[in-house]
Amino acid sequence: MLSIYNTLSRKKEEFIPLEAGKVKMYVCGPTVYDLFHIGNARSFINSDFIRKYLEYLGYEVTFVMNLTDIDDKIIKKGLKENTSAQLVAKTYTDEFFKDITTLGIKPATIYPRATEHIEDIIALIQSLVDNGTAYQSGNDVFYDISKFSTYGKLSGKNIDDLMEGARVEVNEAKKSPLDFALWKGAKEGEPFWESPWGKGRPGWHIECSAMSCKHLGKTFDIHAGGSDLIFPHHENEIAQSEASTGQKFVNYWLHFGFLNIDNEKMSKSLGNFFTARDILAKYSKETVRFFFAQTHYAAPLNFTSEGLDSSKRGLQKVQNLYERLLDLQQSAVSGGTQPDFNLAGYYQSVEEALNDDFNSPRALAVVFDFVRDANRILNETTNPAKEFVNEIMSFVQKIVIGIFGIVQLEKSNAADPTLENDLIELLISVRTQAKASKNFQMSDLIRDELKKLGIILQDSKEKTTYKKQE
Repeated sequence: MLSIYNTLSRKKEEFIPLEAGKVKMYVCGPTVYDLFHIGNARSFINSDFIRKYLEYLGYEVTFVMNLTDIDDKIIKKGLKENTSAQLVAKTYTDEFFKDITTLGIKPATIYPRATEHIEDIIALIQSLVDNGTAYQSGNDVFYDISKFSTYGKLSGKNIDDLMEGARVEVNEAKKSPLDFALWKGAKEGEPFWESPWGKGRPGWHIECSAMSCKHLGKTFDIHAGGSDLIFPHHENEIAQSEASTGQKFVNYWLHFGFLNIDNEKMSKSLGNFFTARDILAKYSKETVRFFFAQTHYAAPLNFTSEGLDSSKRGLQKVQNLYERLLDLQQSAVSGGTQPDFNLAGYYQSVEEALNDDFNSPRALAVVFDFVRDANRILNETTNPAKEFVNEIMSFVQKIVIGIFGIVQLEKSNAADPTLENDLIELLISVRTQAKASKNFQMSDLIRDELKKLGIILQDSKEKTTYKKQE
């Protein structure tokens, strides 16, 4: 039985989908004005783990991730780069798809774009205006939170407390400083669409409500996103969706924990802001995915190079078993030795862990027990049967690859750029010590042998660097 911690109820609940055998899931995607950062990557990868486990359980998952392709940030980026907001959105949408592919994330069933759903958004806003939950002010339309009696039920925030602590700009167009924009009247030079309220564009919150309901229905199973989206984004989604439809918006809310960099909040001003692409230049997608899976999706996570290095070393044990099994599949024969190995117990233990609110750290502990025990059995078994080898490999394919995606499918004897660089630097260090000891024969030998491999050393007063021959 799968149980999920529901942010809305603040407790674990048995997962019962609206339709037997099917799951409708929505995840907040990127605002496409820049490369996404490593905190976003955590949300995208955790969503991928969860979606793949649901599919492992046999559910047919309709997985929707939106792309916010019109927003203040996009417009600002266009002005800064002297280009159109449309081109900014297209450029970074393309880059988003490149990076999630590199991260091994399964494509969504649907990637709805806000600009392709303007009619749906306008219709949703009109329904709120018609029932008195929203009001027009000039060319803007605002949601009146006083009309939604359960506002704050997701975040646990109290409207009176919010009003007292509100730090908002004075806006005479609003009835309350907490009311939020559903439609923004166009300013000079901004992109716009025609609407009953004049030229303008949608607010951020209404985009997600319109797109999720369009593709998943008025009520759907799972809505996920980063913890930073609980308030106001997800709170506002609930308010506007339920005020429009009169139905419950989402049954299960999942939120991914905050990510810090070396115990500090990620910030460009602190110089600790990293895009996913920055990290993928140094570490494999398998290492990054494994690093994230070692912490429960809802828990805070401290992102460090030491943690990634440790993940890389630990993951090698899994990779080694996978490659050993590849070799044995070529050499093992039917009718060989069939050792006594409780494979069903490992499946059961992994499922028990992941059924407990997708507890990936516990599941990975089982995986490492499996790796250790499988290696021991293979060491002790002469001529293991091909059927046994295939059974062991099936566990790796279904669990380690199918859910977590933490094994390189190509044998790792292919060149590892980070390992190669480390080894070259090590040889340079040995050569520097040899020169200091006046062992010029050794120094020249290292230089000449590296040259044969296409590595050219360049000596200077400060240090020795290298370049690769084209």
